[in-house]
Amino acid sequence: MTAPNSKMNDDLRDEYDLTQLRIRKRGTARMAGKTPNDSGIDIYLDPDVAATFPNAQAVNEALRFLIRVTQQKQTSV
Repeated sequence: MTAPNSKMNDDLRDEYDLTQLRIRKRGTARMAGKTPNDSGIDIYLDPDVAATFPNAQAVNEALRFLIRVTQQKQTSV
């Protein structure tokens, strides 16, 4: 049996900063504090695209418009 204060022998490299890892919750606690429309998925925009949109609502509005336009075009062909 090992002593509680003994240093763990691991193979992790020194450049791995484990303090920067995000902890992901599992199960029902994962969605705690999120709105029903919040999927918990992070989407990252390229800087030039992000500069065009002030917030997530503007991005969603533009995408919905694009969906409507493409659907209308498909039904008219």
